[in-house]
Amino acid sequence: MNSPDHPKLPQVEEPISEKEIVEQEIFELELPDRTLLSGARSRIRDLTTLFRVAKDLLVGFRALHFAGPCVTIFGSARTERGTVYYEMARKMGAACAKLGFTVVTGGGPGIMQAGNQGAFEAGGRSLGVNIELPFEQAINRYVQRSVTMRYFFTRKVVLVKYSYAFIILPGGAGTLDEMFETMTLIQTGKLKIFPIILMGKDYWQPLMDFVYRMAEEGTISPDDPELIFFTDDVEEAAAHLQRHAVRQFGLHRKRVPKAIKLFGEKGL
Repeated sequence: MNSPDHPKLPQVEEPISEKEIVEQEIFELELPDRTLLSGARSRIRDLTTLFRVAKDLLVGFRALHFAGPCVTIFGSARTERGTVYYEMARKMGAACAKLGFTVVTGGGPGIMQAGNQGAFEAGGRSLGVNIELPFEQAINRYVQRSVTMRYFFTRKVVLVKYSYAFIILPGGAGTLDEMFETMTLIQTGKLKIFPIILMGKDYWQPLMDFVYRMAEEGTISPDDPELIFFTDDVEEAAAHLQRHAVRQFGLHRKRVPKAIKLFGEKGL
């Protein structure tokens, strides 16, 4: 019996046809992510997926191995050039470059392009970790070196692995996913307490209110909201990076690996 709050599921009048089964199989095989997430597959297909995942990670690792200390900038691909948040991201990219960081983004347009542009114009290093999508997402022109990943989760691993700080500007579901996964890794001890800088107060204020609500309700630790540095001031954000990334982790003393030409490696 169904309660008023739980309406009946739609009833399928006709049995699923062979054509629909084939269409579903084609859909699952069109993209690596769909194949990975499509439930039980043959042993051969699962093994093939594991090799593809390993290759994806290896390609990403080699691309950023010589990047030096990085800062990752997350944000919307839909932000228009010249807007307040685009300019904020551009200035933040420049500030990161002046501190000696390599700026890494998802390599696409919008906030990602702005961050890369700022680093590029400041004479710093600018990298992009792109993703294969059903619709094209071209690498923006301010990226000096890029890599394109098959899977979202391998892409996030690479965006996090080499970074000593994370800057989040206004974005959508993907930006929220990236921010909270990074925060989860820090609060569970999987990642050191690297700075998370949230920029765009007008946009993110409801989110910060909810983060404090979670702390009040006990669903996160009382100190967890303090993991987020909330500001619109680029100079404040840069000073926070200087205190909690550069000084705390002694980045000026950290050696960058040297490329070995025999292995086909290229430094930045």
